[in-house]
Amino acid sequence: MANKIWILLLCILFISASASVQNKVTDNPADQLVAAINSNRTAGKASSLYSSPGLACIALQYIKRYQGDCTAVGGPKAEKPADSEFAETFAPNCGVEVSTLTPITGRLLGCQSEYAKPSEAFSNILMENEKSIEILHSKNHTEVGAAVSGSNGGGPYFWCVLFSNGRSNNSFVLEGHVAKISRPGCFSGANDECSGAIALSKTFHLWPIAAAGLIALAYAFGI
Repeated sequence: MANKIWILLLCILFISASASVQNKVTDNPADQLVAAINSNRTAGKASSLYSSPGLACIALQYIKRYQGDCTAVGGPKAEKPADSEFAETFAPNCGVEVSTLTPITGRLLGCQSEYAKPSEAFSNILMENEKSIEILHSKNHTEVGAAVSGSNGGGPYFWCVLFSNGRSNNSFVLEGHVAKISRPGCFSGANDECSGAIALSKTFHLWPIAAAGLIALAYAFGI
């Protein structure tokens, strides 16, 4: 009986430690995407861009506009939100002061069924042709905002990057200087870990651990 109790305690500690490690995962893939963009720009002798949380939140609203329809991104059925939606829908949903909206100088958008790491999304999804590279290295940009989100608790996964030529202190200004956090998905500059479908996909890695724990518990109690 004593041995079974020890096994039970070890299982509890193991599962708790694994959950603790998972809870410490606070990386935001949208921030990592911005880092990849700036690294690529500076390597090409272009200036680094300011990471604007207001613009990034709007990038997430841009994604949500597609309502999970991956076929509307690229190809013959490609769609693009109307400019009026930025002031009428995107900005209010983010808490961005409409009067501070600045023209978008470039946009990169990608979608695929499987989730990709930020570096892979940058290289394999967003940088798909010469036009994308031209947009990336344009000297007209001064700020950038990125967002990533899944749909329906999983794929397809959307990646969106918006560029603007506004000034960091005067464009895409947030009411109260705090962005409205929108779920699911995440955006750069929000000081918020990725949530919703993306974060949920990470928890799948815990299932093997949980299964092993349950098996050990069953053994300990003689089930």
